[in-house]
Amino acid sequence: MSPPLVVGPALVSAHGTEHGTTVGPALLVPLLAGWLYLAAALRQRAPDRAGWSHWRTAAFAAGCALLAIALLVPTDDFAGHMWQHLLLGMLAPLGLVLGAPGILALRCLDRRAGRAALRVLGRPALRPLTHPVTGLLLTAGGLWLLYLTPLYRATLDSAALHNLVNLHFLLSGLLFTWSIAGPEPYPHRARVPVRLVVLGAAVVAHASLAQLMYAGLLVDVPATTEHLRAGATVMYYGGDLAEILLALALLTTWRPGPRHRTVGTAVTVGS
Repeated sequence: MSPPLVVGPALVSAHGTEHGTTVGPALLVPLLAGWLYLAAALRQRAPDRAGWSHWRTAAFAAGCALLAIALLVPTDDFAGHMWQHLLLGMLAPLGLVLGAPGILALRCLDRRAGRAALRVLGRPALRPLTHPVTGLLLTAGGLWLLYLTPLYRATLDSAALHNLVNLHFLLSGLLFTWSIAGPEPYPHRARVPVRLVVLGAAVVAHASLAQLMYAGLLVDVPATTEHLRAGATVMYYGGDLAEILLALALLTTWRPGPRHRTVGTAVTVGS
């Protein structure tokens, strides 16, 4: 039986039950994130401020809800485990990223702190970390490593390792989603054709792994054929849906023209 996610130290019970997972204070994570975001968004409604998009608020709320659902998904079979990874690594990050929490946070800072944050974010040293290829290697590459090596078996025997793997998929999913369709202005963001090619590579990587899993080839997953195929089906069709949504998000957040000057105005962008 696979233990549920812990986002942070000892937030969730290490093991599931016969009827699903035992969820503890981990649900406070999406609840607290949603509350902080809503408080910051409401602050933008003050007369001296430009306001904040209801669509972005709704997107972030949806991301928090999907993260909470991921914590509640029973993982006592392989399909449930795959649903949890789909929610953590692809669907929840999409809503959270489209909520533009970075822009909202900068709006809540004073100008001096905001400019200091922008100088740090604008450093060229961050370019490799924020490139979509890095996100692809961490997300899709992480899946191949998990299921084609003994790592998945090891997570079944170690709650701490299982929790670290799930945390990895959440954080890498946020990075990959942001690198593809993040709405925040950023001077080192890859060009749209590059992002589309990387997204296409992600589709191929997920689909290929799902097909290997469905056929029972090369994967190291201690599950029955029925459960293995159920998990592969979730990965194949759920991954396709998530990547279609991410492609649509890229189209809706894309802005033509040079972006080298937009980072300086990020504090006021994003209504």
